[in-house]
Amino acid sequence: MIPNFKAHPWHGISAGQNAPEVVQVYVEIVPSDTIKYEVDKESGYLKIDRPQKFSNIIPALYGFIPRTYCDEGVKKLAVESGSEDVSSGDHDPLDILVLSSHNIHAGNFLMDAIPIGGFKMIDKGEADDKIVAVMVGDQSYGHFRDISELPAAEINRLQHYFLTYKNLPTETSKCRIDLVYGADHAREVVVASQKDYAARFGG
Repeated sequence: MIPNFKAHPWHGISAGQNAPEVVQVYVEIVPSDTIKYEVDKESGYLKIDRPQKFSNIIPALYGFIPRTYCDEGVKKLAVESGSEDVSSGDHDPLDILVLSSHNIHAGNFLMDAIPIGGFKMIDKGEADDKIVAVMVGDQSYGHFRDISELPAAEINRLQHYFLTYKNLPTETSKCRIDLVYGADHAREVVVASQKDYAARFGG
């Protein structure tokens, strides 16, 4: 009998047949988590990265798009869109935040999502884009197709989390958001990260 092996969520699962219009997402963290979980790059298992320092809770489902990597292509897009002092991509899979009205209690699952925009975040000189997406079929968010359709307060809430979640109250943020972009640019970032993955890992 051939044993069953778990596919590595970064390398062993595709970004989806319809990427970048609809992408498959591996979700690591949900809004109720007070621990930041992250996939262990070697084993593929979900591990504890760190406890959340304060009461800033992830505002939506959070994870990454499989078989993506942020390197020279993602850096190039950041520079072309006006970012300065960018040394590279962050050498991680492409992060994605998925808006949904559903109360999901734990991460470590796959889902389909539609990218509607994102944040051009620069973290210590590295391009660390955060794609914003909506859950396919979600009753409250599923009809959105561009981040410009979201209320300004929702966009501000998402930005605030990414600009503050790593910092102590007395610290100045070490990252910045240079651009809030729409669905077209989000798809470009996804494609660039797929090309960066192929260049780094093949396939």
